[in-house]
Amino acid sequence: MLKIWGRPTSSNVMKAVWTCAELDIPFERIDVGGPFGGNREKAYLDKNPNGLVPTLEEPDGFILWESNSIVRYLASGHDAFYPAERRARADAERWMDWQLTTVGPTYGPIFHGLVRTPADQRDPAAIAAAVARTADLFKVLEDRMGGRAFLCGDTLTVADIPYGPILHRWFSLDFDRPAFPSLRAWYDRLCERPAFRTQVVDIPIV
Repeated sequence: MLKIWGRPTSSNVMKAVWTCAELDIPFERIDVGGPFGGNREKAYLDKNPNGLVPTLEEPDGFILWESNSIVRYLASGHDAFYPAERRARADAERWMDWQLTTVGPTYGPIFHGLVRTPADQRDPAAIAAAVARTADLFKVLEDRMGGRAFLCGDTLTVADIPYGPILHRWFSLDFDRPAFPSLRAWYDRLCERPAFRTQVVDIPIV
């Protein structure tokens, strides 16, 4: 059976296991990283020299790391989920890349400031600045989502996967945020999906 190495609370691991759940791909998730440790041990570094999660391992020994690459690999052959048509696929991949290079790093200080930093050590100004920068990016998504059910049209695709865990944390954590009605509607639609609820919403934010 396919294995996914990584702790369930990692947003990057969530991308992989949510994809599996959406596509009914059997998998075994193995705890590693964070409180479970093991990601700096040789056995794991031999699979993923970055020491990060997730790592995908096939029964025949094929190894793949980098969360968005894992999502694309899992989705290959599922043409509605990972569009086969050249331009539709490029559109979906563009949004995936934008999450990885731009949205994720910009949002990160909010999560680390509010969740991973003790209350007496937080920097409210830095968190507020990160919220403002993320809101500027989310305005792009807000405009994109106007009149759309999902990021690339009427059905869920690989483009939506990287944003699900971020949207869940954005709307669940306690901080002042701009009103983005189209983003909220998108998130609410994701929450209606059993796979998203099981692999993202029902997992503690820690």
